[in-house]
Amino acid sequence: MLTAALFLMTAACAESKSDETQASSSVISAENTAENGSEIVGSMELQYAEQFSADYRRDGCCVITIDSERFLLVPEGMETPADTAGMTVIRQPVGEIYLAASSAMDLFDGIGALDRVTMTSTDLKSWSLPNIRAALENGSITYIGKYSAPDYEALTENGCGLAIESTMIYHSPETREKIEQLGIPVLVERSSYESHPLGRMEWLKLYGLILGKSDESEQYFREKTAAFDEIAEKSGETSGKQRKTAAFFYVSSNGYINIRKPGDYVPKMIELAGGEYVFKAKDLDTDDNALSTMNIQTEKFYELAMNADVLIYNSTIEGELTDISQLTEKCGILADLKAVKEGNVWCTGQNMFQQTTGAADMIADLNKIFSGTAENELTYLHRLE
Repeated sequence: MLTAALFLMTAACAESKSDETQASSSVISAENTAENGSEIVGSMELQYAEQFSADYRRDGCCVITIDSERFLLVPEGMETPADTAGMTVIRQPVGEIYLAASSAMDLFDGIGALDRVTMTSTDLKSWSLPNIRAALENGSITYIGKYSAPDYEALTENGCGLAIESTMIYHSPETREKIEQLGIPVLVERSSYESHPLGRMEWLKLYGLILGKSDESEQYFREKTAAFDEIAEKSGETSGKQRKTAAFFYVSSNGYINIRKPGDYVPKMIELAGGEYVFKAKDLDTDDNALSTMNIQTEKFYELAMNADVLIYNSTIEGELTDISQLTEKCGILADLKAVKEGNVWCTGQNMFQQTTGAADMIADLNKIFSGTAENELTYLHRLE
């Protein structure tokens, strides 16, 4: 009897171990399946953009990385994979988009996807782009309040599929949290952090991917940058001594002069167009790679820009100018600058910064100014009389 009992116990243990092994094998098999499905099989080729990446998975999904945030783009008709930890899920098709990042609106328009956007945080009077103004006027796009206080009811009633915010949302984290609580994925776009001007425009490839318009976005990008390679090649052959120097600025209402920092994309456009930006990091006590703008004293501006060959006035904040007298009324000592005396002062159109797809055209405009061939009407710049 004792022998029989020992035999039965041994058999039971063996059966139990067999079941455990089988279960373990099942788990390993499932994990292998998940790993195979999420295996990265390719990545989006980017020429200039550095602030995002897109990696294609074997299962058809795509992992989008923006700064430290990751998104899983799930194709239409596919169940959401189980391995979404740490990722925000965006399901295709994506529509009823709330676009709070105004610089991205032109990219949607460029790839023929303006109909996917139904809400914005920028009101009609603040838009200079004709297609966007028309969409707001006919009601296909609705202003639903400032980015920090959107109409949450409108977001839910419209069935918002994606909210695209600028980095300004970092100043209002509670707003983002409320939107996400409504079940709406929030993507914070960082095109403004791209140091290369064409990197900002290349974000249209990301939106093309999300909207299922990758072919359209690739073709549009090629068309817009077709003339750029030739300009870049010629400007690269120009030595520093031959380059025309330029200052890009505006006079603020409080009397300061606002310039782009040396590492910003505007100085990069000047360089790519064959010019040289007069404001250097060593003269401004700022980082070479610093982006965006800074205020400097009038005296400092005068010291650094007095011999600049070209002055370019940024009309975005204070409005467009038509003649040099308007500029010298803002700041009298500018009348003594070399470019003012020689009549080589230019002004941007107010749509320059909203029209993100115009980076290559802006570089072409600058190239014509620096090469002395700006005889015909330019796209984004006009000479002050």
